[in-house]
Amino acid sequence: MPQFRALVSGRVQGVCFRAETVSAARRLGLRGFARNLPDGRVEVVAEGPDPALEELRRYLHHGPSLARVDRVEIDADDRTPPGRTFEVRY
Repeated sequence: MPQFRALVSGRVQGVCFRAETVSAARRLGLRGFARNLPDGRVEVVAEGPDPALEELRRYLHHGPSLARVDRVEIDADDRTPPGRTFEVRY
């Protein structure tokens, strides 16, 4: 199953970025997680059909209305286990 790992930089913590990403990913039927990193970025791992992954990638470039996304780094070769659903990880 296709998968990617994204590192999202900018004002992405404390603005509901993880929760909104989880909602978007669940609507798309994806598995994976979103979590805050100590350096201020958000890590997103997602697995599912290519069209749904592409839609989530587009979402990550803007996020929720309070966010400011400066950069999204995508690693399509990453094989981090995504989990059974899409969730916030701590």
